[in-house]
Amino acid sequence: MNLKFSYICEIKTINMKNLLLIVSIIFICNAGFPQSANDKKYKALPSIEIKDVKGNPFNTSKITNDGKPIIISFWATWCKPCIKELTAIAEVYEDWQTETGVKLYAVSTDDSRSSTQVEPLVNGKNWEYTVLLDPNGDFKRAMNVGPIPHTFLINGKGEIVWQHTSFAEGAELDLITLVKKLLSEGEIK
Repeated sequence: MNLKFSYICEIKTINMKNLLLIVSIIFICNAGFPQSANDKKYKALPSIEIKDVKGNPFNTSKITNDGKPIIISFWATWCKPCIKELTAIAEVYEDWQTETGVKLYAVSTDDSRSSTQVEPLVNGKNWEYTVLLDPNGDFKRAMNVGPIPHTFLINGKGEIVWQHTSFAEGAELDLITLVKKLLSEGEIK
């Protein structure tokens, strides 16, 4: 009995030593080759058929900006914080475009019954954004949008680098700061 127990203990000791050796090698290899910021994997925009405000088909793969940042804001006509956010951005949007070249796409999540209210609201607010309609929620689902407003920042490669839900006064200043950081550093940490 004692011999058998001793043999089992030796096997466990050898296995533990091997395990420690393997874990140490893995740790050393990872420490020797840290991941750089360039190794980050960002999710690309999905290609979904939606509509422009005139009802024409629009594929989201056409959301581009010549390598400059893009803001995509999901909103609805009934959403007061959404309208506050887009109105606050509208007040400084021309300056943002001059400073950074950023382009904003406002994607309405209004269903087919209320989507007819989108164009009059946009015209009344004088929003200079590209406004798109997602009445079936296909783009919203593909982007995993929950509560709105839901805002995304897209880099020049068409990759999602940041997202945020809700709106508070002054949040548009945080957003432009992130756009500028993306332009200067190539990423948001």
